[in-house]
Amino acid sequence: MKIFIYVLALLSFSCSTLVNAALLNINPLTVEAESWTILDPQSGQTIAEYNSHAQRAPASLTKMMVAYIALKEIKAGHLRKDEVLTATPVVNMVQWDESQMYLKPGEQISIDHLLAGLVVMSANDAAVTLAERISGSVPAFVERMNKEAQALGMQDTHFTNPAGITMPEHFSSAHDLARLGQAVTSETPDYLNYSKQPNFSYKQRFHRATNWVLKEDTSVDGLKTGFTKAAGYNLALTAHRPTGLEESPDRRLIVVVMGTKSAAKRAEVAYKLLNLAYAYTRDEVAIKDRQLIAELPVVQSTLKMFKVEAKKPQIVTTSLYNNPIPVDLMSFDNINHKVMLTQANGLVSVVEPLQDTQTHLNVELNVSSLTAPLEKMMHLAKVNVYQNDQLIQSFDIEDEVHIEQASWFERLIMWLKTIFNF
Repeated sequence: MKIFIYVLALLSFSCSTLVNAALLNINPLTVEAESWTILDPQSGQTIAEYNSHAQRAPASLTKMMVAYIALKEIKAGHLRKDEVLTATPVVNMVQWDESQMYLKPGEQISIDHLLAGLVVMSANDAAVTLAERISGSVPAFVERMNKEAQALGMQDTHFTNPAGITMPEHFSSAHDLARLGQAVTSETPDYLNYSKQPNFSYKQRFHRATNWVLKEDTSVDGLKTGFTKAAGYNLALTAHRPTGLEESPDRRLIVVVMGTKSAAKRAEVAYKLLNLAYAYTRDEVAIKDRQLIAELPVVQSTLKMFKVEAKKPQIVTTSLYNNPIPVDLMSFDNINHKVMLTQANGLVSVVEPLQDTQTHLNVELNVSSLTAPLEKMMHLAKVNVYQNDQLIQSFDIEDEVHIEQASWFERLIMWLKTIFNF
């Protein structure tokens, strides 16, 4: 990767019209799903998407939010996995044709078993039981679900029940569910210990995981399947694979497909999108830890220049696909992980991933100088990352600025130096 840095003294709104470019140009007609997205949670970049903000029935992908909240409660010490609950009549809300653990009022069950039943069996009675335990009632828990969705920026989402039952006001999007998957894997990674289980048994009821990709690839460890007639077949899929980067040794990708035609098709489409993204994108360190971004002149202080530095490494996802022809997902070789192109003469060629990427950074300073005294958190700069002159990522540089004002005598000396040029 070759990186060039340009520093521009511009206000932050000067790039407000820029839109991050898709890293992979995939022909949506070749992807057999109504909506889909590929997210790199390390960089936060969307690699490719189609119709990803369309509000659709999420079905049992809803239960990712239930598990996310439950695991947050465990992390906060408000719940314990080994806590044993007594099932209440709330389980009678679940109808005979819904996925369930067949809990009965008065039956005792641990939080751990409820979470396994929720994620692996997609049990609706587990969902309502956890909801009641956490918030006191199902309606109160649904309110919590929507607050959590808002906090995660899930603007296409509204929940009306914890199980994923089809209702007019119960909807989400591929984009939002990928962001939820990002939160689940980063904030409550224990979820993956449930979602990677190939099967789960409870009281002589055996259930095999419906995420078929788990059997195909040991790097896959989640996330959730869902199906209703209204939703079609949905799948949130994730995997983690080694990168060779010291700053980020494992790379996780998240794929969400919604509205596919069958369980087999959702697995096929999601797995192809996953492998394509791993093969033709990569994570790179755009800015190193403590890297100098710019220097700002300081007025009325003995400090002449303030160093604007990155407080942590910044990861950027770049494209390794260098071909003007959009990717035909149907012709992607899912064994060798290569894009195959059929030429006009009928010959088939392989598009090899790039070995080197041309990337440059534009640093836009929000202020041209700093005047002492200063003691506050400041948004000092915006860094825009470009690949092949297309914006692919942006991030802000903030810092807690502490600059003492020079004494009156020191300011007098500085003024005299300015006047007499000595």
